[in-house]
Amino acid sequence: MLSHTKARHCLLFCISLFLALMFPAAYAADKPNIILIVADDTGYGDLGAYGGGEGRGMPTPNIDQMAKEGMTFYSFYGQPSCTPGRAAMQTGRIPNRSGMTTVAFQGQGGGLPAAEWTLASVLKTGGYKTFFTGKWHLGEADYSLPNAQGYDDMKYVGLYHLNAYTYADTTWFPDMDPKLRAMFQKVTRGALSGKAGEKPVEEFKVNGQYVDTPVVDGKPGVVGIPFFDRYVEKAAINYLDQNGSSGKPFFMSINFMKNHQPNMPDPDYIGKSMSKTKYADSMVELDARIGRIMDKVRALGLDKNTLVFFTTDNGAWQDVYPDAGYTPFRGTKGTDREGGSRVPAIAWMPGHIKADTRNHEINGGLDLMATFAAMAGVKLPVNDREGKPIIFDSYDMSPELFGTGKSARNTWFYFTEDELSPGAVRVGNYKAVYNLRGSDGTATGGLAVDSNLGWKGASSYVAAVPQIFDLWQDPQERYDLFMNNYTERTWTLPVFNEEVKKLMATYVKYPPRKPQGEAYTGPITLTQYMRFQYVRDNLAKEGFNLPMPSGD
Repeated sequence: MLSHTKARHCLLFCISLFLALMFPAAYAADKPNIILIVADDTGYGDLGAYGGGEGRGMPTPNIDQMAKEGMTFYSFYGQPSCTPGRAAMQTGRIPNRSGMTTVAFQGQGGGLPAAEWTLASVLKTGGYKTFFTGKWHLGEADYSLPNAQGYDDMKYVGLYHLNAYTYADTTWFPDMDPKLRAMFQKVTRGALSGKAGEKPVEEFKVNGQYVDTPVVDGKPGVVGIPFFDRYVEKAAINYLDQNGSSGKPFFMSINFMKNHQPNMPDPDYIGKSMSKTKYADSMVELDARIGRIMDKVRALGLDKNTLVFFTTDNGAWQDVYPDAGYTPFRGTKGTDREGGSRVPAIAWMPGHIKADTRNHEINGGLDLMATFAAMAGVKLPVNDREGKPIIFDSYDMSPELFGTGKSARNTWFYFTEDELSPGAVRVGNYKAVYNLRGSDGTATGGLAVDSNLGWKGASSYVAAVPQIFDLWQDPQERYDLFMNNYTERTWTLPVFNEEVKKLMATYVKYPPRKPQGEAYTGPITLTQYMRFQYVRDNLAKEGFNLPMPSGD
């Protein structure tokens, strides 16, 4: 016969089990749904919330509404290009740690290492359902695809940047060697869908034409670049309809292909912007698609317990102007300047995030990992998915979002494709720039846009001391204060030195993975070859130091 205490415990257990079975929605109430919406190459100054919108001939009422109802970030950072920007968001790690620093061509294989954690695989440890649609750009090998990286479902996944889908197109490149064209046709994979553990299915091919024939004679057809985002929007809305009332928290990663060059607006949006340019029309299209997703969230009553976070992967691609977004900052995509990686970002969660809030603290795509994990009530792993020690570069932004505290981040490191030590460092409002890439173009005149050279510009490092800028007073990085006789800031160097030293020390305990993309970054010199082992040994023994200027 059961004792009174044991009987009571048994009864409580039975009641708890009954409630859990009968009211699964209670589980979701403790853990918010999370929706991450990522645009492509969208400029800092494109949105109305950032002084763009109608002022630039491209109204963005839906995204602006998110900003009015949520928090707008003004010192938020992506990375200098698509692949590292997306890798940083997905992994919460500086891209050189995962090896995802360079944009790869189709057919090269590889991609995000299987050992990496992603937003999805971490959130799944907290009981989340996970979904991905749109641009991935983190590799094409099966182990690197979303459905192998923690996502339960992926739908209409684009593996490459939009240019890649034009390579095999005779209209775009009629002079291409037929053998090379055949190679690109063979290796370029179209829109992929599939569930975790299943082999991906190619839904349709993608090309650079105004064509929308996803199915032809019962077989996968072809969809042109202008129509791709129709399918991304459709997949997102269908997922919301099917999972919005499931009672289980979900995470959605929605990645539009707009506004990457070449911008080819959907026919429904041609001429719909005020300025009637391809980029502006595409921006209006992007805003409308985001608006319809937000309308669905509200209609399903999910706005009560859903965080929506909007951002983009990298800074505006100024050297493809006029088919490009706008940045008020110096530099462009591909550089360590502010224009290379300072991006728009908006967080929306009515009733939890105070409306019309402006955030000027240092944050970035790296910080989504720690933030989402904290909101899901899960701890970040200490080992990677292969059991080896791992480090994250992510800071929890939730105190900022919900008004309970300030940002724990005071530093940002900027990297181009092959930099191990950062090409620039921000500490507080001061920034040190070591890599001057992008500063070697025409300064004035009709070709002044060439002063925004990104990847086309060679990396060029300062000889002795970095350029120093006060990003509060000089966000455009115009006035080097290092040894200016009026406001010299030589005293800042030990501060930057200390932050870089701490970063470099982490590479010893947590070595970077092999680069996953192949790219030519200049000759390997005999001197570099001889220095390699010395640098490796010296990091382990003495750390990393930047010398103080001698004053001579």
